[in-house]
Amino acid sequence: MDLRHLRYFQAVAEELSFSRAARRLRIAQPALSRAVREVEAVLGATVLERSRHHVRLTPAGAVLLKETALLLERWEESMRRVKRTASGEEGELRLGYIGPPTQPFLGRLLLEYRTLYPRVSIHLEERTPERVWEMVAKGRLSAALTRPVESHQALGLKTILLREERLGVAVPSSHPLSKRRSLPWKSLDHQPLIVLARREGMGLHDAVLAGCRQAGFIPKLAYTPSLIGTVLSYVEAGAGLGVVTDSVIAPSSHRFIPLTPTVAVPLVLVWQEDDDSPPVQRFRELLLHWKAAKKLWSQPENTGNTERA
Repeated sequence: MDLRHLRYFQAVAEELSFSRAARRLRIAQPALSRAVREVEAVLGATVLERSRHHVRLTPAGAVLLKETALLLERWEESMRRVKRTASGEEGELRLGYIGPPTQPFLGRLLLEYRTLYPRVSIHLEERTPERVWEMVAKGRLSAALTRPVESHQALGLKTILLREERLGVAVPSSHPLSKRRSLPWKSLDHQPLIVLARREGMGLHDAVLAGCRQAGFIPKLAYTPSLIGTVLSYVEAGAGLGVVTDSVIAPSSHRFIPLTPTVAVPLVLVWQEDDDSPPVQRFRELLLHWKAAKKLWSQPENTGNTERA
């Protein structure tokens, strides 16, 4: 006995007529009668009382009709869930990310994703770049928004470049340098610099050192905290110049002054090709749409920066 038998029985039981049920199902009446007899043979019970003038449910038939309705409803919902999962409308998205570079857009992006795919369960993990790469490679994360790391090619993961984030100097709004439009790297020589710790952001830290080295000097690192927020707090306290990317500055409290020549660090989406589930595909499509529409970042404003470098 299969679902076809149950659908045939349900039609006869609801219509209480083989002829009407046959028309409803668009099948020949003998095939319908044969299916009902097969149901009764499997169950070893009569489910329909038939005569020339009427069809009635037996007590066993009434129970079968109720259970059939529940079973078919459950089956149809299961098929709908399978289709939603296959199209990315249902499932799970386990997303890793690094905090400050994604802060300008991640919340808004996920809000739109949840609106489009409300049945997808989203789980977020904020970690260091090295850690999220490892977690994606091991299948603990579906995808991640992060920076490239030294071992990224060996891990064999797929990536999409989202943006090259320019390096610059963070200063308080009241700082004498706050009106500058740009600064040469050489101007950082002998200045106390505040840079994110290498263990927390290898790509950013190494890019700062490389920019200084190319300018011909060894930087004086005053502090290397573990959080970008702490970098900005040191800056606000007058402890030195923060060297950060252009995505992490709050224009109301700090000014971002680009460094020349330009040095940038990438932000990428990374995922495992062998575990490219439909929810990840739909997230990637939305992310690329936002990138094309320039919705991922609003550039820091340097209000009042009128002096040229």
